[in-house]
Amino acid sequence: MKAILIFLGLLISTVLFSQETYTDLLSSAEGDSKWKLHNREVLYVMSEPDKIQSIKFNAIEGDGLAIYQDLEFQDGEIEFDVKGKNVPGKSFVGIAFHIQDEETFNAVYFRPFNFNNPDKVRNGHSVQYICHPAFPWHKLRKDFPEQFENPIQPAPNPEDWFHAKVVVKWPDVKVYVENQSKPSLEVKMKSTFKKGKIGFWAGNGSDGAYKNLSVKTYK
Repeated sequence: MKAILIFLGLLISTVLFSQETYTDLLSSAEGDSKWKLHNREVLYVMSEPDKIQSIKFNAIEGDGLAIYQDLEFQDGEIEFDVKGKNVPGKSFVGIAFHIQDEETFNAVYFRPFNFNNPDKVRNGHSVQYICHPAFPWHKLRKDFPEQFENPIQPAPNPEDWFHAKVVVKWPDVKVYVENQSKPSLEVKMKSTFKKGKIGFWAGNGSDGAYKNLSVKTYK
């Protein structure tokens, strides 16, 4: 009987914690109906010699999204490489998840121009969580100062590609940068919605480049 109970426990554990992994979701992005653009045009770039597909947003007024249509995400891990620029107020780049529509989502994004800022306050605004439309960055900063944004230590090069991993396990979000063992940001989400699509995000007036998107879902 004890052996049967142990077996059943292992079986239940396997079912509860089973995972699915989706890799290289940008490999055939150009012309792919699985991607929907909102308020951005994108340039598709195939790098040499590694043949890695990336996309680059143009910079226009308002927030922009490239939403992946073929995956419903609740809990799991989102990994990607992203590149912004070291221009104050002109580089807001990241990932949106639990996307309900173009205006309603959770997101984590970076301000590369603050990565190496000697001003301690501005440096502390390097990585940010938001929940649109109810909790944009300015409301979170006003109502919950310093709770939903952090510095990144050690800081990546603000002009180069860097790697990010966003771990979502309701209601918690952890953000790891450049494969560090300690999260750069750890918060509890402000949304009432718990699942939705994922997509690359850029803030008002910002361009940005993205590649190597992979997603691991928790079941």
